[in-house]
Amino acid sequence: MNNSRISVRYSKALFNSASEKKLLDKVYEDMIFISELCKMPGMKELLKSPIIVPSKKKDILQKVAGNNIHKLTLSLLVMVVMNGRENFLPAIAREFIRKTKEFNGITESVLTTAVKVDDKIKKQITDLITGIFKTKVELKEVIDKDIIGGFVLRIEDNYIDASIRYKLRKIEKELLGNAL
Repeated sequence: MNNSRISVRYSKALFNSASEKKLLDKVYEDMIFISELCKMPGMKELLKSPIIVPSKKKDILQKVAGNNIHKLTLSLLVMVVMNGRENFLPAIAREFIRKTKEFNGITESVLTTAVKVDDKIKKQITDLITGIFKTKVELKEVIDKDIIGGFVLRIEDNYIDASIRYKLRKIEKELLGNAL
C-alpha cells in the first residue's frame, strides 16, 4: 500500500472518530504533541527499530505519552504500533493536523524573510491573506539570511517570491542566456 494512503487512512479514521465524539480540539492538541515527540532523536530510533518488538514499543509510548493525551489518541497509537505502522506516526500526525486546520477554515502560510518582521507588517499580511482567501490565517515566520532581502510568502500551494536572491538569479539567467 502507498505510504501516503496509510497515513491518510489512519488520520481520517481518527478525525472522524474525534469529530463524532466532539473531541477534535483535544485530539488536535494530542497530535501536535505526538508530532513534536516523533521529532526527538530517541523516539525516531524507537519507531524505526526493527529489533524492538511492537509490545515493547507500545509500552514505551504509553509511558511517555499516556498521561498527556486522550485515551482516543492513545488507542490510535496502540493500534498503529501493534499493526507495525509506527514509522508512519509523524505522517499520521501531520495529516491529522492539516485536516483539522482545513475543517476549521485555517490557511497555513509561511513568510520567509532575511530579518525579523514587525508585528504590524505581519498583521497586514495576515489581513491581506484573509481578505483574498476568505479564511483564517496561521502565519509562520521563517528567517533565512540566504534570501538577502525581500520576502517569500507561501500560502498553501501558492508562492510569491519577492526576494533579492530570486531577482539576482533571474538577472543571472538573462545574462547567461544573452551570452550564448
